[in-house]
Amino acid sequence: MKGLELPDGAPVAAVFRGCLALWLGALALLALAGPPPAFAVELSPPQAALYTTVSIYPPSAGSMTVCYGFVCRRREILNFTSTDRQALTKILAAGRASAIAERAAVQKAVIWFDRRMGPVIGTDKRVAKADFRYFDDKHNYDCWDTTRNTTSLLLVMQEWGLFKYHVVGDPHYRGNTLVLQTPHNAAVLVERATKVEWVVDMWPRGYAQPPDVMTVEKWVKED
Repeated sequence: MKGLELPDGAPVAAVFRGCLALWLGALALLALAGPPPAFAVELSPPQAALYTTVSIYPPSAGSMTVCYGFVCRRREILNFTSTDRQALTKILAAGRASAIAERAAVQKAVIWFDRRMGPVIGTDKRVAKADFRYFDDKHNYDCWDTTRNTTSLLLVMQEWGLFKYHVVGDPHYRGNTLVLQTPHNAAVLVERATKVEWVVDMWPRGYAQPPDVMTVEKWVKED
């Protein structure tokens, strides 16, 4: 029996075979592309604003956007490898004894991040307290970049379950022109037991140096 025909004369069976081939081809391309990216971590509104204000994706369990060049004008995606995760897990494992030890481990994790990205994006040439006056944005972070990057790193490690004594808090800001205190901001950890907030601030330190870790109460009075 003659097969059904479409109005233009093409046999239905032939059209079906063509559509099936396209569908199978699409499935093959999806398989080559790999699994979809992990969902972004849960954020508070102030944390989310760090990313929406510069139109970047928030971090996920598998990657984060690294900001540099001042106010995230330059960007690089850090896709965490299994080696990266093993390194950070080992670093944080050394801080399981106490909250103080965990904060010290976080300092080492930030140094790891600095060394991990420095040769990739050129920030191994960065200086402490960099801003537009240095005329070298392509090698430096301003305090907005360090706040975003440190918060992202902390959120990723929290998503991996590496923190025992802390959770990631909302970034904090300071600045009082009446006493000549320049505007500044930093990432924050909150100690679970005491609810004390601790800044993790890499901007005042040069490449591969330990970031400042101090209470927010003390930090807001610094210059």
